[in-house]
Amino acid sequence: MPQPDLLLTPAGPGLAPRHRDHTGPACHDPAPRPDPRGRRRTAARNPYLRLFDLPGTRAFAAGNLIARLPMGMFGVSAVIMIAAAYGSYALAGGVIATGMAAGAVTAPWIARLVDRYGQARIAVPATVHAVLGHLVLLLCVHEKAPAWALFAVTALTATAPNTGGMSRARWAHLLKGDPDALHTANAFEQATDELCFMLGPVVAALLCSTLFPEAGTLVGATLFLTGILIFAAQRSTEPPVSPRTAAGSPLRAPGMAPLLAVFLATGAVFGSMEVVTVAFVDGPVAGPVLALQAAGSCAAGLLYGRARRTARLRTCLAAMAALMTMPLLAASTGSTAALAAGLLLAGMATAPTMVTGMGLVQRLTPVSQLNEGMTLAVTALLGGIAAGSATGGWAADHAPFAAFGFLVPAAAAALALAVCAVARAGART
Repeated sequence: MPQPDLLLTPAGPGLAPRHRDHTGPACHDPAPRPDPRGRRRTAARNPYLRLFDLPGTRAFAAGNLIARLPMGMFGVSAVIMIAAAYGSYALAGGVIATGMAAGAVTAPWIARLVDRYGQARIAVPATVHAVLGHLVLLLCVHEKAPAWALFAVTALTATAPNTGGMSRARWAHLLKGDPDALHTANAFEQATDELCFMLGPVVAALLCSTLFPEAGTLVGATLFLTGILIFAAQRSTEPPVSPRTAAGSPLRAPGMAPLLAVFLATGAVFGSMEVVTVAFVDGPVAGPVLALQAAGSCAAGLLYGRARRTARLRTCLAAMAALMTMPLLAASTGSTAALAAGLLLAGMATAPTMVTGMGLVQRLTPVSQLNEGMTLAVTALLGGIAAGSATGGWAADHAPFAAFGFLVPAAAAALALAVCAVARAGART
């Protein structure tokens, strides 16, 4: 279950020769170059295409995409699976919240190990452990184990590595000294997150409704392990291991704590929106409806990545707070189609907010602790998602009117904006 940048959701290295490493010639030259037939080829104008001219980037991006798709599946799968077996959205939300909270505790430690020993060496065994946790949870639900067992077992999934953070760390390593390209890479990563959270709920809802309630979790676990194995095998793009440092946790960096508080409140928006939407729609169409929020965010993120300027974090949060009222207003009509349109609009502020926030995290974090710094952002998101899932589940079960649950994500977005304004998050960068 998810989650540095998380995250939501981080970026910002120092100046170096463009796209060069320390051992050889440039791995990417923007100048025209001959193609295999002897003609000169003009460098791609699309900034996203230029990213994938770098050797090895396509392979690690493909593996990471497969590994991240289940992040959009596990939550919805667990809600459907547990609610079908136990008849309680509150229990489902509570179990999800427990898994998120456990992940919030363990994620920074996993990230620190990744920084110290390398992505491939840590990510594979950590993923195997998390996948086993998902499978044990599936068996417990299938056998209708006592509720307390579900809470205990879901903690086993907390070793899942921050796949998005590892991918962003690779881009930061490859794009040293090119902040424009790094901004585009961060936007691509955020769009990938949104794509996974757009397709994941759809796939999960279809699997759980057409096959059996546990099918979403089973397929998600398989994809997660497969993607990590492919990603870890791409050793040529893996960042070098950072030596041990006495700098302490990135949490101590000036300005980091207020920024993480903003991520915490933002996570509550995502966690609550997922649960209350599934409860409101209550059927196989819940996945596609929920996916529209991610679709709006994905489109906005890709456009944002092509912009040469970034907006202030406070501006992005203000837009998100305003747009998060759209699902509430739409749900008040009782129309599923209106809710779908409201979610599409609401999602358009999500990716720009996360790209801007993660960029701030990268600028605040030392390069040698980049994975840990981004994971702290994702940890804050996980904590917020956990609180939002639990609150959203309670609101869905005790709603005095149908649209009541959508008050939770709207309030959480307003809280994130207030925290940013009061704590001046991002002001020191």
